[in-house]
Amino acid sequence: MRPVILPAARDDILRQFRYYLVDQDKPQVADRFLGAVRRTVDLIVRTPQGGAPKRLSRDALRGLRSWPVKGFDDVRVYYLAYEGQVRVVRVLHGKRDINSILNEEADNTSQ
Repeated sequence: MRPVILPAARDDILRQFRYYLVDQDKPQVADRFLGAVRRTVDLIVRTPQGGAPKRLSRDALRGLRSWPVKGFDDVRVYYLAYEGQVRVVRVLHGKRDINSILNEEADNTSQ
């Protein structure tokens, strides 16, 4: 089974990568982050029901789960697991307003 990385999640990954690469001037950390995200998504694909459930008030993302990116534990992968498919919805740092971002994502998903 291959994961589907939604555009917003891809943007999140690139945003965090650029933060380490440009803002922090730490190219090794940026590369390590990308590898850690890949390994986390691979782990999710193997054990999709293993992530922590994330309760939202919106039905569009019912069943959403999250898993921390190893080595970057403040960053979590938010995903939906369907039979035969894992959809990575967002990859967000814990200092962001997670509930607002995910509720906005639910609004975009339901349109």
